[in-house]
Amino acid sequence: MIVGVLTLELFFPYARSLKDKRRVLHGFKDRLRRYNVALAEVDFQDKWQRARLGIVTLNSQQAVVEEVFGRVLADARNLQEAEVAGQEIRYV
Repeated sequence: MIVGVLTLELFFPYARSLKDKRRVLHGFKDRLRRYNVALAEVDFQDKWQRARLGIVTLNSQQAVVEEVFGRVLADARNLQEAEVAGQEIRYV
């Protein structure tokens, strides 16, 4: 079994409050549910222009995990109100 962990850091240049950031994150999290991943905001909960998400998926084949993370990253890059500031993928 391959467990993949994607740490994704997002920057919200247009957010003016935590409410703005949470609105964008809520929609992004809803879209990611179709990929059967578990996710949580793991850092910067009190910063209104930054977020760090931990995203986890597992499969018996690493290629499938890589494909899922590729789709997640593509969705993140297509966000209109956020930019990908960093990413890291680890396999357990």
